[in-house]
Amino acid sequence: QVQLVESGGGLVQAGGSLRLSCAASGRTFIIYAMGWFRQAPGKEREFVAAISWSGGSTYYADSVTGRFTISRDKAKNLVYLQMNSLKPEDAAVYYCAADRGQIITAQATRWGYWGQGAPVTVSS
Repeated sequence: QVQLVESGGGLVQAGGSLRLSCAASGRTFIIYAMGWFRQAPGKEREFVAAISWSGGSTYYADSVTGRFTISRDKAKNLVYLQMNSLKPEDAAVYYCAADRGQIITAQATRWGYWGQGAPVTVSS
């Protein structure tokens, strides 16, 4: 299986930046894509960004396009989410996800592996 561990969450003022990291371990050779989702209190988990592990193609939710950047370091089995120009509505627990399927989807239920989550708080 694949294990995922996030780091880098915390408190930031609106307009500031944070970078989340996700370390993958285990059977990482089966990973086709990795992604980030977020879940705010009382809301459903929503797609933020994804990246294909081999080719590096990236996908973003409209709400973060132009502000967030997903990247990966294949040699170190790391994926990053650089978050700039943060807004109070970006506050949530951010989850790293991975999947072996051949389709990258915004549907959280289609992703097979999850980290424990990293809280991000944005003060106004």
